Amino acid sequence: MRLFGEFDRNLSAIESSLDVSVQADGDRLLLAGESEAVERAQGVVQRVLDAAVDGAHITADDVALALLDARAQRADRPLPATLLRTHRGREVRPRTDGQRRFVAAIEASTLTLGIGPAGTGKTYLAIVMAVRALKRREVSRLILSRPAVEAGERLGFLPGDLREKFDPYMRPLFDALAELLDDGAVNKYMERGTLEVAPLAYMRGRTLSDAFVILDEAQNATDDQLKMFLTRLGSGSKMVVTGDVTQIDLPVGQRSGLRRAAARIGTLEEISVVELTDADIVRHPLVARIVRAYERDAAEP
Repeated sequence: MRLFGEFDRNLSAIESSLDVSVQADGDRLLLAGESEAVERAQGVVQRVLDAAVDGAHITADDVALALLDARAQRADRPLPATLLRTHRGREVRPRTDGQRRFVAAIEASTLTLGIGPAGTGKTYLAIVMAVRALKRREVSRLILSRPAVEAGERLGFLPGDLREKFDPYMRPLFDALAELLDDGAVNKYMERGTLEVAPLAYMRGRTLSDAFVILDEAQNATDDQLKMFLTRLGSGSKMVVTGDVTQIDLPVGQRSGLRRAAARIGTLEEISVVELTDADIVRHPLVARIVRAYERDAAEP
């Protein structure tokens, strides 16, 4: 069941993508087609089978990743290991080559900058790695932050105090946490101070030690703000900065500091810069086409 998928959808994906016929015959799979296609299909099936035997729940994304590697003649590479299981039991793994590089950089570096378009999983994977580090007791707290810059709307018109005004703006981070942890765990972490969510401006003057720190939407931070944030890094901490330089919401006259920060510090030891592209978009397939259309329009004189 793990290998075939519901209604044999995993086998159907292999058939349609590699132009082969896949048939079950007792405890065997019969692959038929052109020799080169069959060889690729065999590599994909073996790779997915190995993961299924190890207990992984194989998804359509896993099959798609195996097929992508097969076309790039990297079929001998194993499927990515499970990073985390959600509270509903779903396995979380990087789905694309860029996501694998991003996860590997977070594991290996003290500070990682992930830059790429919407839908590439930057924020979600950063939070997955943060929750994993907390569960492994590699850090004692999680700190999530964003610049308080509105995308065409004004927080001041929202009702409530600063916390209530800022909560809707942080909703993408809370949504990711809610998928990974049940509501009780999220509330418990916040009450204990294990989880902190705060505007970027509230980071000034602090030293963030023994923590996994994430700055999301960093394209909306100025040069000075990014310098302030990056220098908050304390001992025993890991920091991840994510942003999309094509979606800058800063007021006219203010420049984003994300690209400049990557250029300045990207070659320093213990720092990684990972560039994700539209090939790493894992939302609806239409999102990748929308991103490409806007990129083409921006490139035209």
